Amino acid sequence: MMARSGQLLSEARDELPAAVRLRRRIHANPELGLVLPETQRAVLEALEGQGFAIATGGATSAVVATLGGARPGRTLLLRADMDALPMEEESELEFASRHKGRMHACGHDAHVAMLAGAAKLLARRRGELAGCVKLLFQPGEEGFGGARILIEEGLLDGEPRVDAAFAIHVDSTLPRGRVALRAGPILAAGDLLSIDLVGRGGHASMPHLAADPIPVACEIVTALSSFVTRRIDAFDPVVITISRIQAGSTSNVIPQTAHLLGTIRSVSAATRAAAHDGVRRVAEGIAAAHGIDAKVHVVPGYPVTVNDAGFAGFARRLAGQLLGPDAVLDMRAPIMGAEDFSYVLERVPGALVFLGARPEGGESAPLHSNRMRIDEDAMATGIALHAALALEWLREAA
Repeated sequence: MMARSGQLLSEARDELPAAVRLRRRIHANPELGLVLPETQRAVLEALEGQGFAIATGGATSAVVATLGGARPGRTLLLRADMDALPMEEESELEFASRHKGRMHACGHDAHVAMLAGAAKLLARRRGELAGCVKLLFQPGEEGFGGARILIEEGLLDGEPRVDAAFAIHVDSTLPRGRVALRAGPILAAGDLLSIDLVGRGGHASMPHLAADPIPVACEIVTALSSFVTRRIDAFDPVVITISRIQAGSTSNVIPQTAHLLGTIRSVSAATRAAAHDGVRRVAEGIAAAHGIDAKVHVVPGYPVTVNDAGFAGFARRLAGQLLGPDAVLDMRAPIMGAEDFSYVLERVPGALVFLGARPEGGESAPLHSNRMRIDEDAMATGIALHAALALEWLREAA
């Protein structure tokens, strides 16, 4: 592997200009959700003529490209998500979004470009492959559950059946070229929380004749913070954030209703269940104390993203061989964001890792910021890592 590492990195750097062009094309034309025709077209053009068996169709604009090796063996899935976010870009990049209210602020454009670049490296080494590689270019990660839909359509069970899976996610705050990972939970479950409060409206000058839901909403927000710190194990964390409160229409009217919207993040099934129960108890109890009705709705979202310990150890060793041991960072704790790659890792062993792409000497706005930028040179590392991991895992699994 050590002898091959330098060659893969050199080839990845050679592929970087094409990857940058593809990334910028996608960045300038972001698409939302499950149907991404322009992004799909860009991916298909990038894969053309490389010998992959291409599959499209179904309920999404996914592209699944399969490369069979010279010898039989197992099948590894490499995944890149493709969709953008519904937000206004303020990055001031020359290739910034041309579409109002849409932006690639989570690096999915780079994920696509890196996997397309890795496809070229793998295609040249088809004779070395002991098994198959499936490249998944996946829509709908940002809240649409694209991975779950594709699994239901047979992504993992169709021939060749997937035995393991790997994904890279860029991190705009991590130094360029560093790889960060951990075994076990690496990203949280993300559940939607909404609370509807129904009181009794009235004149703002006579609150005693009304049942005002606004102070009750405020009390619930404060109490949820106390609930987390006093009822949840600090070493098995939960984050509850109320991100929107809606109530009222003017200055002199007490409204009848108030609505709270937020998210619950957790990294284990036990604390996830405890948080759901606790939110209901807190909200309904406070509301009842004030003569207000409360209806709590928790909509389960993506599950916890759990890296298989064995595969994560393999990925760590491989990344150290490819990039040097000092380039690999062991994460002490999970990140409380959520990922629909979690659905894949519930079914097959695998891992998701973070790739540092912080701009040199510049602002390092985080993911999901409208000012988010990356150092595009980091994509060469991602291209090489995808290819090296696939070649080595299939060799060892044969």
